[in-house]
Amino acid sequence: MRILGIDYGKKRVGIALSDEEGKFALPKAVISAGPDLADEIEVLAKKSKVKTIVIGESRDYGGRENAIIINIHVVERQLKEKGFEVILEEEYGTSLEASRFQGKNEMHDASAAAIILQRYLEKNLSR
Repeated sequence: MRILGIDYGKKRVGIALSDEEGKFALPKAVISAGPDLADEIEVLAKKSKVKTIVIGESRDYGGRENAIIINIHVVERQLKEKGFEVILEEEYGTSLEASRFQGKNEMHDASAAAIILQRYLEKNLSR
């Protein structure tokens, strides 16, 4: 079963998908953040037969929740209401890591989402 990963940003949201076996994550798309975000994610998730969504949990360098986490919790709640299992995964350093791999381009946020999702997959592969 595929899992969808999200790197949430105020303007852009990166989307990644796992393979069918849940072993590796690939960047999928970058969509605009906005009031219909949960609906857009729902369409992408249903098209890919996703039941579990992993969202990057944004924290500051001290490990405290930062300002964007409020919006993440709103999207988390909306997706749960749509019937998805939603898991928050630490996203510390994923944007920087994505930039190191490929530079800053139009798929940067999707690559960060893939890193978030891959971290989750690797932690859960042995379970």
